[in-house]
Formats: sequence, structure tokens, C-alpha cells
Amino acid sequence: MQRLGFLCLLLAASLVDGGKFIVTPDREIRVTKRDGSVKFSGKLGVDIKGEGVNCGSEDDGEIYCRRWGDVSISVKTLGTNCVKIKSTGPGSGLIIKDCHNLTGHWYGGPEQMQQYWPTEKETFTDYSYVTKQQDNQGIAEPYWLTSSGEYFYVSPDTPLFIDQNNADNGQFCMVAKNDAPYSKDRENTTLEYTFCSDENPRLAHEDAIKRFLGKPTGIPDERMIRYPIWSTWAQYKANINEEIVTDFANQIVKYGFQNSQLEIDDLWETCYGSLTFDTKKFPDIQALTSLLKSKGFRVTLWIHPFINVDCEPYYSEALENGYLVLDTTGNAESTWWNGKGAVIDFTKPEAARWWLHRLTKLQILADIDSFKFDAGETSWLPQLPVLSGPITLQPGTFTTKYVETVSQFFGSMIEVRVGQRTQHLPNFVRMLDKDSRWDFKNGLPTLITTLLQMNMVGYTIVLPDMVGGNGYGSDVVTKELFIRWLEANVFMPSIQFSYVPWDFDEETIQISKKFSELHANYTDKIIAVMQKSVEDGSPVNPPVWWIDPEDTEAQGIDDEFLLGEDLLVAPVIKEGAVSRDIYLPAGSWKDELRPDQPLIEGRTWLRDYPAALDELPYFTKVK
Repeated sequence: MQRLGFLCLLLAASLVDGGKFIVTPDREIRVTKRDGSVKFSGKLGVDIKGEGVNCGSEDDGEIYCRRWGDVSISVKTLGTNCVKIKSTGPGSGLIIKDCHNLTGHWYGGPEQMQQYWPTEKETFTDYSYVTKQQDNQGIAEPYWLTSSGEYFYVSPDTPLFIDQNNADNGQFCMVAKNDAPYSKDRENTTLEYTFCSDENPRLAHEDAIKRFLGKPTGIPDERMIRYPIWSTWAQYKANINEEIVTDFANQIVKYGFQNSQLEIDDLWETCYGSLTFDTKKFPDIQALTSLLKSKGFRVTLWIHPFINVDCEPYYSEALENGYLVLDTTGNAESTWWNGKGAVIDFTKPEAARWWLHRLTKLQILADIDSFKFDAGETSWLPQLPVLSGPITLQPGTFTTKYVETVSQFFGSMIEVRVGQRTQHLPNFVRMLDKDSRWDFKNGLPTLITTLLQMNMVGYTIVLPDMVGGNGYGSDVVTKELFIRWLEANVFMPSIQFSYVPWDFDEETIQISKKFSELHANYTDKIIAVMQKSVEDGSPVNPPVWWIDPEDTEAQGIDDEFLLGEDLLVAPVIKEGAVSRDIYLPAGSWKDELRPDQPLIEGRTWLRDYPAALDELPYFTKVK
């Protein structure tokens, strides 16, 4: 469509006496051509200059509707606190842009490598809102919540891009356009979202849970929650074999640590996608898993959705039978972090069945207890991908179907790292790989901010990344970083180790045992909070404002978090620090690190609160 090129809708809604939403009159609609000349403009609720005509009817809840030829904008009431805004026109030549001022604090949005909280600190430019490796965007739920009690939820049919804090400085803009990574063959360009408002952000978020985000249908395996997962990845990367795995297990037992399972990670296969153990590295996998189980371990295995092009005969079989994702030219090849390959098309039931059959066979033959499912972002697909199902849900439907497939067949011990409309599944959703750093460039502070981001877009069962990070490149996992990372992790749903405390010294071993045991001692509470999330969708680890939602001081805190509604955690996350400032919201708080101290009345700062290397500040709300 060449005739119309750009539509900008600036819209807000407010609650008026009588409980009905109206559109505020100071918001403007502008529609222009590609050359920038104005076609028509005006204000909502006032006559629009130009060719626009009324459409819709208040009888079906529409309080505003205007049409200009084949382009329309409508506002429809949903109960007493929400409106649905829909802007649409035919073809691929239309761009729809809807901007809002970034007033107050904003929460939710995408998972990011440099994860800021609140999210109004982020900058995005023409940023496609799909799961992708770029910026660690493993979760792409189109949901934003404000500190004033408003939220936006964008329909999954929208080909969404976002602009924030760039040319539109101080604004958050939702943009719909049929450009890559979305198909240009969509019949219409549509931006559709729901805008709701309530008295405070907690009430608004609880409404969003009921309307859009949903709640998990169960919780993961209890042992995964109580005791640490031990993974070969961060310490050994792809350099693993039977001897290394056995020695790793022996060390864990020797130093007296508990375990939920031992995870065999990268490059155990003959080639990527064969789902067959390399007998040069693992001569007798059944004997190895039997040995590990005799030592008290369960055994899990790293799995990915790729088949490399040199992994024969599996690649050819999958290609010939139509089991791989193809692009618009019929090409299956794409590149991932372990070479050139292709991706199983989980939007095709027959492809998913073929892959599941092979994986189940491997599980039985090797006596594997469960799996760590990696990848799943749409950016690994050949571009632009052609998937099964409605074109308006592509490419995000790939992530959804991948997670649904593995969740259906492999029980309560699995973990995934991506999510798109899959909050209801009872899985651990893992944070993407963290770097072994102290800063916001994917370092220790983002362990907390990512935890908050995931919880507040509906993924409440979070698996934090490994203690100390992944040690990529020149990053060094120091003793101090390792200990402070573990402390920050204690009151999150689970702990993962790969780098080990005995690589440092005896003090690190004892501190690590202390905090691993503290986590185990609080596991019954963690499970109770998870069960509450199953009942009502509430976050397991909410931000501190959750229990005092109108406290403007609490609304900006990014280095503390809650477990449920009565335990506040304030870990030390700055290198060399032995104290920190702590904010306590409303309530009477018991200092668990110094329990002989009197109760502390909330809405107060504790300045320079001391916390030595082996100390974790945390508080319980007693009333």
C-alpha cells in the first residue's frame, strides 16, 4: 500500500466519575504520507479535519471510531477500567506509531542483557519485539506497567517494534509495521493493545494477571528447588568427557555438598543434532549414569533444537521429510553459536513428533532423568521463516510451540530459557547467560533486575543463572564475586553451581555451605510462595513496592527484592563493599542478620548497614 505511509496515534485514557473511561482531549492523531505532507490531523473527541468519518457504535462499547478510507482507529471500553485501542489498515506500506510519555516509573518489557529496573532507563530504537539472541531477549512479553497504576498489553497479532528514549526522548512508542522479522505478506498492518488503569501498580498488575498474563499450572520438582543444580557448562564449557564428569561428581561428594542433579552440558553428541552420545568421550553412558546415581545424583542433559548441516544422516532425513524451518526461498540453513545448521519446526506436529521420538529413545537408552532445553529464540531461524499456523502470530509462535512441546513430554525437572505466552507452564525458566562482572553489563546487579523483570511479565518460576556467571572471555570469577553472587541467589527459587567453592579456599567452602543450607532451610517457604503463584499468579520474587505500592521511594529500588510478601533481601552487589544502604517499605521488620535488634518501622532507610563478606542482609515483616 503506497497511498498512506505513516499513522501516529497519541492516546491516553482516564477514569472519570461514574466509572467509564473517556479519551483525554489533548491527545492528537496524525496521518501523513511518506513524503511527510499532512493528510489529516485532529484531536480525539473533537471533529477530525479531513476525510475521516465515524464508524462503530457505542452499543458495542466503542466510544471512539474514525475511518479514513481503509484506515481506521477505534477505542472500545472493556469494563470500567480498560479500553482496547485498535489502529489498522491494509497492506505493508503502513506504519502505525503510538507514543506515551515515560512519566513516573515503568516495569516489565523485554528481558535484556543490560537489564535496568525500572525500565524507563532503557533506550530502544526501532527494536523488534520478538525473542532473539540480541541483547539476551529470551522473553518478549508485550506488557508494560507504570508506577501510577496503568498498564499496556499489546495483542500477539501486532507486528511490534518499540522506540524508547531516542528521537522521541522521554517517550515510549509502540510501532506496528510489516517489516522483518515479521512477514510482509500480512493482509493488514495492525496495532492493537489494551490500556488499563487502577489505583496503584499492584492492583493494575493483578488485573493484568487475570486478563493476560495468567498463572503457572504447577511448580517444578521439589529437589530442584531445595538443593543445588551442578552443571558442567561454566567451568568446563564443551571440554567434557566421562572422566571429567566423574571427577566433578566426586568433588561435590568429597566436599559434602547436596545436589538436586548433575547436568552434562555441551558437546556430548557425535555431532550437533545426532542425539547420540560420542563413544570416544563417553564409552559407556549407561555405566556412567548408573555410577552417578549410586553417588546420589540424578542426571540431566543439555539439549538444543538444531541439527548441523554436517550431522548426517540426521540433517538430510529432517530436510527431506519437511521437519526443518524454511525461509521464504525454501532455504533451511542458518547459523547458531555452534556452527551452521537448521532448526526443527515445532509448529509442525509431525516434525515435533519425530524429534520427540528420538529424544525419548535417547533418554531411555542413557537413563537420563531430564533435560535442560536451550535456545528457542526466533532469531536462530532462517530469515524470514515460514511457519505453520496464522501468519499474524509469526515468528513468535515458534518460541511458544517449542516450549509447549518440551513441557508436555518431559516432566517437572526440565528448564527452558525462552518464553512467549507460556507463563502458564510449570517450568523453571532460566535467565540467559550472565557475565562474570560487577556492573550492569550483564553482571551481578542484573541477577536481581532480571529476576524482577521476569516475575513482572508473568514468569514467576525463575531459575537464576550459575553462581559467579559464565566466565566468558577475559572475565575472572573471583572469590568475592562468587560469594556475593551466591548470597544474592539464596532467596531465589533455585541455585546453580558450575564454578566450585573449593577452587578458592576453605573459607569459601564454608560460606558456600552456610548459604546453600540457608536456601534449603527456606525451601518450604519458597515452595509455599510458588504454590500461591499457582493459585493467583502473584510474583514469587516481587519488587519491594509490591507490599507498599504507593511508596514512591520503594518504586525506584533496583537492588533489593522480596520473597513473597514478608521477606526482604538486600544483598551486597558492589565490589569491595562491606556495607550498603537498605530501604524498608511499610511494616515492622525483624533484622534476621542481627535478630537481637529491636523491630524496625518501615518507610525508612538504613544507611551504611554493615555486611561483611560472609553476611547477607535480610529482613522478615512481622506485622
